[in-house]
Amino acid sequence: MIKPIIVGNWKLNGTQESIKIFLNLLNKFLVNYHEKCTVVISLPILYAYLIRNTLLFDNKNFFLGAQNTDNHNSGSFTGEISPIMLKDLGIKYVIIGHSERRFNHNETNRMIANKFFLLKKENLIPILCIGETKQEKLENNTINICKKQIDSIFDICGIQAFNDSIIAYEPVWAIGSEISATPKEAQFIARFIRQYIVSRTNDRIKNFFIQYGGSVTRKNAKNLIKQKDIDGFLLGRSSLQIEEFTKIIEIIHV
Repeated sequence: MIKPIIVGNWKLNGTQESIKIFLNLLNKFLVNYHEKCTVVISLPILYAYLIRNTLLFDNKNFFLGAQNTDNHNSGSFTGEISPIMLKDLGIKYVIIGHSERRFNHNETNRMIANKFFLLKKENLIPILCIGETKQEKLENNTINICKKQIDSIFDICGIQAFNDSIIAYEPVWAIGSEISATPKEAQFIARFIRQYIVSRTNDRIKNFFIQYGGSVTRKNAKNLIKQKDIDGFLLGRSSLQIEEFTKIIEIIHV
């Protein structure tokens, strides 16, 4: 992976027509940037073929991502999609543990850790979302919450779990709120995450990256990416707008 790593999470948005328009514009834009950063687009999975049918795969460091996976590889689990299926589609990066999954689908730390384990088994790259709610922040409990979410991965996946992996620090109170963590706040938690991972692995960690997510825009991207321990962004709303998405990529290279 080449830093910065920019991941667009489209969530439950998009149509065939709007996605084709977006991808054609993005493809032209990335001609000048595909060697300068890693870009991942995570569309609703049934639209994955739209990316596979464009020239985007000719662009180095552009990848198709997924927004979720099941914590089983096969079986009687109606409506689910497994890591093996994602790999078969040509997907490399998979978002897991997003707060919307944790809250709306009652996903526990253990369930998310099981997903992480299966993704690593298939040599896919997990993007593990962690972060605190507004109440947890007010209680000064951010570090403990993030630590607990990280520990569940170590418990199931072992000391080398975070090799070739990404942690996206996404404070829940910032997602979709138009209120971002300050650069200082984001760096403080990113620094903790890196130091904690290093301490648990005795500094035997390779290709581990930290992203920030939560109301990132062209207005705050430059100051956030300047922070030493922030390697990129996980973008939601900003990744749906081609002008905003490409502008953020431009800004972080200035």
